[in-house]
Amino acid sequence: MTAFISFRSVVDPADCDFLGHMNVSRYFAACSDGVFAIQSEMGLTASDMRKGRRLSFAVVNAQSNFRAELSAGDAIRLETTIIEVGTKSMTFRHRLIRAEENILAFETVFKCVMLNLETRGSSEIPDDVRARASEWIEGS
Repeated sequence: MTAFISFRSVVDPADCDFLGHMNVSRYFAACSDGVFAIQSEMGLTASDMRKGRRLSFAVVNAQSNFRAELSAGDAIRLETTIIEVGTKSMTFRHRLIRAEENILAFETVFKCVMLNLETRGSSEIPDDVRARASEWIEGS
């Protein structure tokens, strides 16, 4: 199993709050972008969501730990792996790394349901998406 690099950026001063570190909302924004990036690699692209199968992952639970502060100018990367694949859900682990020192700054586990964008209900994960996800399953 290799982690998928699902997001890279540099912390902008506008990402920081009055305490001088990256605001909590920005951590989750990076992880949200990470889910869209990895699901695109699994075949659920933006055009597929808009005009194709009309499926996307939606977060239904998050468990998070803040490990180290991030400040303006810090280069960051998000590494994403998959913990579990169910019939209608997938569980992702996101690790936000301060790149210069390779320090874990934030870790979260997102349980996501496969959302049918037409009915707004859950749907089974397509076989091709499940097969492609196997590349990033922890322990494989």
